[in-house]
Amino acid sequence: MPVKIHAAAGLLGFLLIVGFWSSTVLSELFGSPDLVARVKATILWGMAVLIPALALAGASGMAIGRKRRDAPALAKKKRMPFIALNGLLILMPAAVFLAARSQVGLFDAWFYGVQAIEIIAGATNMVLLGLNIRDGMRMAGHRRQVAAR
Repeated sequence: MPVKIHAAAGLLGFLLIVGFWSSTVLSELFGSPDLVARVKATILWGMAVLIPALALAGASGMAIGRKRRDAPALAKKKRMPFIALNGLLILMPAAVFLAARSQVGLFDAWFYGVQAIEIIAGATNMVLLGLNIRDGMRMAGHRRQVAAR
């Protein structure tokens, strides 16, 4: 059961980040300032789902992998602090800043500078979480092979 909770929470977090990132890029490239503001507000509200999902994925992953020393588990453990710090120190403050600026129509150099940082940091977290999903699937496949013997 903890493995299924971990997988579901991790996948939900990953899909939310992909949705936030892609809606940001698409609204910036093809949308109006009003659409950008709506996307930024929605992302801020979406944090209420994203943060608990990633916290649950992280906590359950630590519990599941506490004693594991194989390469995929160690790789996941090394990536998680960076993913968490990137989210807490860059992505969350950027989301608040960008939502506040866009709500008052302030699309200036600061907005676009922070937007560029957010896009890069978000893409980084997508890649790292994708690698964690890949390694988690490999680990789950290994568990199934061991159980089948």
